[in-house]
Amino acid sequence: MYDLIILGGGPAGYNAADHAGHAGLKTLVIEERALGGVCLNEGCVPTKTLLYSAKIYDYAKHSADYGVKFENPSIDHAFVVERKNKVIKQLVSGVGAKLKKAKVDVVYAQAVIKERNAEGFVVTAGEKEFVGKQLLVCTGSNPALPPIDGLSDSLKSGYALTNREVLDLKAIPKDIVIVGGGVIGLEMASYFNSVGSKVYVVEMMNNIAGPVDREISTMLQKEYAARGVEFILGAKVTSIKDNSVSFEKDGKVSVIKSDYALVSIGRRARTQGIGLENIGVKLERGAIVTNEFGKTNVPGVWAAGDVNGKSMLAHTAYREGEVCINNILGKKDRINYNSIPSVIYTNPEVACVGETEESAKQKGLDVNIQTVTLKYSGRYVAENEGGNGVVKVITDKKHNNILGLHIIGSYASEMIYGAAMMVETEMRVADVQKLVFPHPTVCEVIRETMFMI
Repeated sequence: MYDLIILGGGPAGYNAADHAGHAGLKTLVIEERALGGVCLNEGCVPTKTLLYSAKIYDYAKHSADYGVKFENPSIDHAFVVERKNKVIKQLVSGVGAKLKKAKVDVVYAQAVIKERNAEGFVVTAGEKEFVGKQLLVCTGSNPALPPIDGLSDSLKSGYALTNREVLDLKAIPKDIVIVGGGVIGLEMASYFNSVGSKVYVVEMMNNIAGPVDREISTMLQKEYAARGVEFILGAKVTSIKDNSVSFEKDGKVSVIKSDYALVSIGRRARTQGIGLENIGVKLERGAIVTNEFGKTNVPGVWAAGDVNGKSMLAHTAYREGEVCINNILGKKDRINYNSIPSVIYTNPEVACVGETEESAKQKGLDVNIQTVTLKYSGRYVAENEGGNGVVKVITDKKHNNILGLHIIGSYASEMIYGAAMMVETEMRVADVQKLVFPHPTVCEVIRETMFMI
């Protein structure tokens, strides 16, 4: 008998388990594959490991712009992958040690919710049954695989890849077609472009980066187009077979032959095959329906992370798991999805939080919009020869508080948390003007922008 059973050991699950264990709840985590989930094993961390190697390689190739000269830099892709695996192993081990310290039990097996009885929720894992008074579902998500002609066979043959397989390629492909211009697709386009592959990005929408502010995403697209990435927008992929990707654009069908095709059109909540129907958990578009407290429609059942389909980001999952545990412990807590930052770890980085120019207009908000070049920062100019990054701030005209902030440029990922704090606490422009930013830093431009609104 456990106070809490958690299905899934990804960011939502292991972080929630750590909090629950330290709070004194007898907690069990059931994980099918490896602690850390998609983020740690085949998502956030491994991709950033590859991207950092690519960034160093880019620096090496362009070092003469900064007065540093050496001959013919090269990248060892096999070594990069080997290092990626070492990083994953180290961090997965750290998660296990963290849960052990919190006195959390971990079982590696496929979990299925069997029923709810007088004692609690019965969950089978392998050949064993466990009972929990409360249940937290954190089963994450799987790659979305649309019914494209030939895709299934291409996945089996190894021509088509998902985010899992692409991270284990042994050699740099001569060319690769990336189906989907979202975060995963763009980050992989960034890596393979840097290491020498010819990269094609085929996207159904007329813009890349999904909900990212259009001005920012257009700047990113132009940056990578100038580096040789070919973007094919407003195109529908019709088949992936015979080592080629076929797509229809403006009524014309075209074909690109390539070494590989990466399918990265998003992810879908993993709710099938875990027994949710046995206890009547409500789903909507395949995801578990939760409120701002993490509650489902079934008392005692909670859900956090990708499985609720709200914001498929690891840091959202961390916070959602914490909110669930706090409410289980009787500490009323809620999550504010409006102030969750997002990052695309390309080079330059893109980081965003809050309203975009487009979303503000769609909601009929009366806003001020100010875009300022990062060249106002001495450090940015010193470290980015030819860089053209910007900060874009969206404020409410009536109350003059920060509704959204968007950055494209170096250090964007490390600055955005401050902007998220501004949105979360509804800081006004005058409040930010009074803050002292260290000099010389790139983040100073945020303060400069406030004086231009």
